[in-house]
Amino acid sequence: MRDAVVVEAVRTPMGKGRPNGALAHVHPVELLAHTLRTLVERSGVDPVLIDDVIGGTVDQVGEQAMNTTRYALLSAGFPESVPATTVDRQCGSSQQAVHFAAQGVMAGAYDLVVACGVESMSRVPMWSNVPPGADPFGPGVAARYPEGLVPQGVSAELIAAKWSLTRERMDTFAVASHHKAAEAWASGRFDAEVAPLDGVSRDECVRPASSVEVLAGLKSAYHDPAFAERFPQIEWNVTAGNASPVNDGASAVLITSSETAARLGLRPLARLHSFAVTGSDPLLMLTGVVPATEKVLRRASLSLGDIDLFEVNEAFASVVLAWQQETGADLDRVNVHGGAIALGHPLGASGTRLTTTLVHAMHERGARYGLQTMCEAGGLANAMVLEAL
Repeated sequence: MRDAVVVEAVRTPMGKGRPNGALAHVHPVELLAHTLRTLVERSGVDPVLIDDVIGGTVDQVGEQAMNTTRYALLSAGFPESVPATTVDRQCGSSQQAVHFAAQGVMAGAYDLVVACGVESMSRVPMWSNVPPGADPFGPGVAARYPEGLVPQGVSAELIAAKWSLTRERMDTFAVASHHKAAEAWASGRFDAEVAPLDGVSRDECVRPASSVEVLAGLKSAYHDPAFAERFPQIEWNVTAGNASPVNDGASAVLITSSETAARLGLRPLARLHSFAVTGSDPLLMLTGVVPATEKVLRRASLSLGDIDLFEVNEAFASVVLAWQQETGADLDRVNVHGGAIALGHPLGASGTRLTTTLVHAMHERGARYGLQTMCEAGGLANAMVLEAL
């Protein structure tokens, strides 16, 4: 079986997902087109050679409907002969795109493929694809979970309660994310991965002056009297400060085999070593990163101690801290350039954003192995191991 390697990885800066956000004026198709265009420019690849473009988008409605990835590649100037598809595994959509792309290369179905993702949360807000009064779950799920499922924020609170994560600990983790991201920007560590757009060159949500004292003044973001009565163990410590913001952004990686890379004169950044996906309790929803990490390490025949760098999506501080408690991972190796709490979480773009950050960080730091994992709505998670070349 052939291998699969990443030969280029780029992302936009992440803008606030609000009407006044730095990238709110950019159509989501154009956000993604910018990364695709930059990807081929930096790699030097003729886009006519690309066998497929697989993109992730979560809210596939309105300006993000009708297979956004296809129109993004057309806007980017790719030949009409290049196909595209858009996938949805919730927050892990573009990480799933990486899995599909790499597995296609390894199977011989592709020689050169792009995995990418986009979300414009300023123009297509979360839940835009569920009209008021609509039921996206159906009667069978309602019968299986008669007390009802809960929003992600309540799941994050349940995780905090189950793993005894205090407000101070979550806020401390969030502050560290901002400080790491600010230091990474100050030292130029994001320069190789970010493609400035329309005068925007920095992630808009990074707060270098963030402190535990400031975050301590924020109110609970998800308190609800009905859920408080149902779950008396919740202390309501999840806030806007220790959760990821809503964002606009796009990201893309170019994947091929070592053989094709050598033939085209491309320099591999990392080999896509092993993959895993898991399902987990849809009530806790966000804990799948724990079994996904265990599963991918087994498939890779590696131990946690073999991993030099981790990228664990910071949807909520409680998710990463619970994952750390269960796995025993060294937090000094986790999200070393900051995570989604600081950089942002533009849903469909986050998977390939993490991959982009991870492969560049591995190259810069001389790491051999990196592990990426993401929690996803509905009780899902993706994980993969990358190996430096």
